[in-house]
Amino acid sequence: MADEKETLIVASKTKAYIKSQGCMVSSDALDELNRKVYDLLDNAIKRTKDNKRSTLRAHDF
Repeated sequence: MADEKETLIVASKTKAYIKSQGCMVSSDALDELNRKVYDLLDNAIKRTKDNKRSTLRAHDF
């Protein structure tokens, strides 16, 4: 990963789920998934703050 953010996903559980669906996964796919999780969280946090709240809610996603 280029910017080396902390991993938020559990790689072993993610790999196990993908394998259970009959697919294989490369490490760069997990890096991209982690980046997308950060993007989702950042967007939800922005929405929370824009609405003058400090509690992130499900509808912020």
